[in-house]
Amino acid sequence: MLRHLLLAAAGSDRLGRLASAAPFSKNAARRFVAGDDVEAALRTGRELADDGLAVTFEHLSAETRSVEQAVAVRDEYRALLGRLKGAGLSPAAEVSIKLSALGQRLDEKLAYEHAQAVCAAAAEAGTTVTLDAEDHTLTDSTLEILSDLRKDHPGTGAVLQAHLRRTEGDCRELATAGSRVRLCKGAYAEPESVAFQSPLDIDKSFVRCLNILMSGEGYPMVATHDPRLIAIAEDRARWFDRDADEYEFQMLHGVRTEEQARLAAGGNVVRVYVPYGEQWYGYLVRRLAERPGNVTVVGRGLVGR
Repeated sequence: MLRHLLLAAAGSDRLGRLASAAPFSKNAARRFVAGDDVEAALRTGRELADDGLAVTFEHLSAETRSVEQAVAVRDEYRALLGRLKGAGLSPAAEVSIKLSALGQRLDEKLAYEHAQAVCAAAAEAGTTVTLDAEDHTLTDSTLEILSDLRKDHPGTGAVLQAHLRRTEGDCRELATAGSRVRLCKGAYAEPESVAFQSPLDIDKSFVRCLNILMSGEGYPMVATHDPRLIAIAEDRARWFDRDADEYEFQMLHGVRTEEQARLAAGGNVVRVYVPYGEQWYGYLVRRLAERPGNVTVVGRGLVGR
């Protein structure tokens, strides 16, 4: 019940405006969001890199409703990527992008062209791009654009959500040589017709998908904070004789930092998802929906420094 309430809140423009205007809410967000601008993101990325962690940056922007907004998002990523090499953060740092932010709901061709420009900037910086997953209505379009992007930029990563019933099949399609695939549970409210609803069924799907990716020829990126799923991933990596550089763990900035350090100290690649930007409200609430236990953590941030 709490998860569904949080997901509904994440989509509320009114609540977003109220939260963004409240200084105490921004205080809570600082634990999970690097800051408002590129400078803040680079500072956070440098700190994480110094601790032996890899990074993926995402710029948090308002919902894209015009071509001009899509162009602004494209240019933001190109500017960020232009700074990575000089900051000594590539190739350890990459970027994650939502195709909807690049205009996917307006014009798929436009989104592809903008994504191509971002991928080209990433290649120039010596790093790569991962296409974030969104709600199920965009999955087919996103995977089609991914396929086209990989013709010129084969390292472009995909994100698959275990709560979607289709994802086992998508894992089989994408578990190919050189294919980077991030597997997560999923952070969008979806109907039962297309998505598993119970936490147990989602976890079972995650493990089935993990088995496919670990046994395949691609590069699995295991995105979870669940201790049990992390332990299963470590076991499957051993079972399928994967070296430490043949897969990675991904976790969110500010969540289970001790576990991030433990995994990295054990020789694992650990990539921290670092969002930045002023539009942090929807991101933060969706993260709480994924892991409602974090409500307590954020609650402390609301009243403390």
